[in-house]
Amino acid sequence: MTDDNWERRVLVDLATEGLREQRRARRWGIFFKLLTFAVLLFALAGALVSVAGSKRTCLDKCTAMVEIQGELDANGRASAENVITGLRNAFKEKGTQGVVLRINSPGGSPVQAGLINDEIRRLRAKYPDTPIYAVVEEMCASGAYYAAVATEKIYVDKASLIGSIGVILDGFGFVGAMEKLGIERRAMTAGENKAFLDPFSPLSSKQREYGQQMLNEIHEQFIAAVREGRGARLKNSPELFTGLVWNGKRGVELGLADALGSVDYVAREVFKADEVVDFTPQENIAERVARKFGATMGRSFASLMSGGARWR
Repeated sequence: MTDDNWERRVLVDLATEGLREQRRARRWGIFFKLLTFAVLLFALAGALVSVAGSKRTCLDKCTAMVEIQGELDANGRASAENVITGLRNAFKEKGTQGVVLRINSPGGSPVQAGLINDEIRRLRAKYPDTPIYAVVEEMCASGAYYAAVATEKIYVDKASLIGSIGVILDGFGFVGAMEKLGIERRAMTAGENKAFLDPFSPLSSKQREYGQQMLNEIHEQFIAAVREGRGARLKNSPELFTGLVWNGKRGVELGLADALGSVDYVAREVFKADEVVDFTPQENIAERVARKFGATMGRSFASLMSGGARWR
């Protein structure tokens, strides 16, 4: 009887373990099916968002708006590529009565600002009957103002910040701290100025002079763009191009801006087209969430398979 009981227990255990394995396999199957469904759902939502975002139109007549939001950066939301794409779509729309470039930016890359400036002037020449005005919300400084001066008029709020017509190249130098700590910098270069602006190497007077000359040239380009865009509206002030920032009311007095006004004001009172349609290319949120979701699920799966261990 003892042997029979032992054999029976073994058979029961094997059968029980088999059922457990089947349940685990079913759970894993459900998990992966749900995961696949979720990824497909996010991808579909992303496609729908892209299609919806690409078909902004004026049904009758509208004020087309393109936004510069945040720092001007080639890889950011306010890249020249995004802004220019929005501007081109806004101008070629038949119902567009006027274009508003809404700005809330501290500036950024002079290259990105220059590309936007050039494209606005090109579009103005191509569509002479479609006006484009800039409307400043919180801030339009430095490179953002460089872009704004290409428009026909600039509207601000009385408390907006505008200006900062200057150029900066900043960094840190750790040479003195390294000497105190007894740290030796070893950098081999081919070209005497290859380590120019290296924070761990001393900056010679010759290199400092060269850097200042380079900044001065870029500053002159900035000033030329402002003078070309604003013309006789600029007041003769010795502080105008020193890098100072002014509030919107003072900016109008100096000729940096034309008048006080919001996007709704310009649309309603200037363009006589109350409907404002945003032509700014929108980031595909669904795709971004899907990528994050996939990465999170991958980490969770790795954690599950490794018994709960995680990398930090």
